[in-house]
Amino acid sequence: MSQMFDRIVIAVDGSDEATHAAKRGLELAKRLDAAVDVLHVLPQKSLRLVQTADEKTRLRDRGEAVLTEIEALATELDQPITTQLTEGQPATQISDYAAEEGADLVVIGRQGMTGLGKRLLGGVTEQVLHRSTVPVFVVPHGEQGPEETAEYARILIPTDGSENAEVTTQYGVPIAQTYGSGVHVLNVVDLLTAGGPFDAGGLETEFIERLEARGQEAVQRVAAEIDDTAPGLDVRTAVERTTSLGGVAAGIREYVETNDIDLVVMGSHGRSNLRRQLLGSVASTVLRTVDVPVLIVEREPR
Repeated sequence: MSQMFDRIVIAVDGSDEATHAAKRGLELAKRLDAAVDVLHVLPQKSLRLVQTADEKTRLRDRGEAVLTEIEALATELDQPITTQLTEGQPATQISDYAAEEGADLVVIGRQGMTGLGKRLLGGVTEQVLHRSTVPVFVVPHGEQGPEETAEYARILIPTDGSENAEVTTQYGVPIAQTYGSGVHVLNVVDLLTAGGPFDAGGLETEFIERLEARGQEAVQRVAAEIDDTAPGLDVRTAVERTTSLGGVAAGIREYVETNDIDLVVMGSHGRSNLRRQLLGSVASTVLRTVDVPVLIVEREPR
């Protein structure tokens, strides 16, 4: 059913978060009828500490055990996989492997929370997002019970009106078709940024209406594109204002929570393409703050 997803790479490191993400990736692959490669990278920094051949063997055995655990999970789900154990810098190996093998998607866990409860992306996850030219499916730990099977009944596609945002429909639509999902298309009007942090007098009504009109054009354009490619899908559009200091990302998070969204599909960059880095962008903030999987699409998909 889905030509966008023929091959999926799942990256695992032996953590509970990675195993949970692998389960979600295997379920997705089964539904999309995609081939799966499961990759475990022995970190270069760990190998540098190895002093004997026996220690290196134990390190490799541990890596093989990680892959064996995922093989057992795949068998339970009746999903064939191939496994690969490599050495090097994990994010580099994951990104390069996915590109070289012609993967359509990388699945990885969102790792880490600080003691203060502030959500952080794990170092490897962050670096994969920086490097990858292949879309990345980031799974938060425990967004559903471990025994539950993920069902993506409601998919959110945020758009800022840029072409970069609209390429996400190529990836969101096949998943929606596969799961029979409703698709929500959202534009967030960030009034604080529009007015500037020192705007004391408030924004003129006409200006706000103009911003919302642009938002309506953006969501209608995406909705029309979805309707052209998948006429049967239930598509809803929304333009929401936010005055939060968190800006557009806060508006997306609030929409996710209010509308029980199960999956967010969004571009890695919006209107501003001055930096290749994801850090600090709307996508990065959304990844840190929502508790549902997020599929990040590179601005120029293969």
